[in-house]
Amino acid sequence: MKIRSITYFLDPAFPLNEHKVELAGDFLRIARPAFGEAGYEVQSARIASVPFPNIFPEIKTAALASYAQQLEISAAESGYAYVSLGPALPELLDSYAVVPEALSATQNAFFSGSMTSKDGKISLNAIRQCAQIIQQSSCVSADGFTNLRFAALANVPAGSPFFPAAYHQGGEPAFALATEAADLAVTAFSQASSLDEARKNLVRSMETHSIALTKISREIERQIRVKFGGIDFSLAPFPSDELSLGAAMEMLGVPGLGVHGSLAAAAILADTMDQAEFFRAGFSGLMLPVLEDATLARRAAEGSLGVMDLLLYSAVCGTGLDTIPLPGDTSIEQLIAVLLDLASLSSRLAKPLTARLMPIPGKKAGDPTGFDFDFFANSRVLPLHAAPLEKFFNSDETFGLKRRSS
Repeated sequence: MKIRSITYFLDPAFPLNEHKVELAGDFLRIARPAFGEAGYEVQSARIASVPFPNIFPEIKTAALASYAQQLEISAAESGYAYVSLGPALPELLDSYAVVPEALSATQNAFFSGSMTSKDGKISLNAIRQCAQIIQQSSCVSADGFTNLRFAALANVPAGSPFFPAAYHQGGEPAFALATEAADLAVTAFSQASSLDEARKNLVRSMETHSIALTKISREIERQIRVKFGGIDFSLAPFPSDELSLGAAMEMLGVPGLGVHGSLAAAAILADTMDQAEFFRAGFSGLMLPVLEDATLARRAAEGSLGVMDLLLYSAVCGTGLDTIPLPGDTSIEQLIAVLLDLASLSSRLAKPLTARLMPIPGKKAGDPTGFDFDFFANSRVLPLHAAPLEKFFNSDETFGLKRRSS
């Protein structure tokens, strides 16, 4: 198991308060070695700000791009590899239009766009804006890679350490941990002789590591006076079979993800993770990023695993649609249909979900992806069974969905 990210949350102010970023560097110089000495490799350190619309007195394209570049450089000087400037907001619709240029102007800055309002209502206008960002950003580079740094959010609160969803609620700085821990599930299931034993193995392993991580974090909190916000134990994968959450799900007895039985595997794994007791942050759910998981990428390439399957698994406590390779000619209208489904699922179930969709220019369904990125397992472009929405869905309305209680 590794720490995918130590994420430091702050309000960087406008103009950029360099001293605040320097204090983040002071924190990291103590935090990173503290985890390393305990045997935990820290893959990256990241900074997440308050939502960028709350930083600027006026949202202008050039201003956001310049500010993001400044924060990116300042963060790197303090030891942070990536920065997130949070979501565009439905109550400030102009904030969505400035995101593509800021993505184009940066290399390591992440953004998001909220499809739901503060009171949990779904904004069809915000969904359209997110779809426009995805389509426009897909053309920044020939491989469509820029959309790795953007996600559409539904009911995602502040404090998640995983990017692109991470943002700060405001106030004093804080930090949280994101784990890369799919190997815990692989090991727990491979060493079990029954389903019950497999589940107990995973709960025990998660709790053992969480106790150690929390102890270190509390000591850092005491030393630096930066609030510890918890652990997102979403068992994030890495593109190898021994670090594949998809492989762990198949160990439960599914012949191959995408066939019937897969939903049961997703539900059982998510429920098992819920049984572990630890100080939770963010999703702490079932994370199934197609291009970051060797088994998921393989099943998608074989044609057995599709977008609708992954959306279905989100209904039993997944985290949404993540790193989904789509045809380059995917229209804004098709993207809207997918995002509306995800936002509606999120609101009906009262659970946070995200969509990181990656149309690849020049590619069609079935084509190999061809990314050159250490954290990706190449697959094939997935077909998208979506058509333009009509009538009431083709409007700028906002609507709410009450969570079903029984």
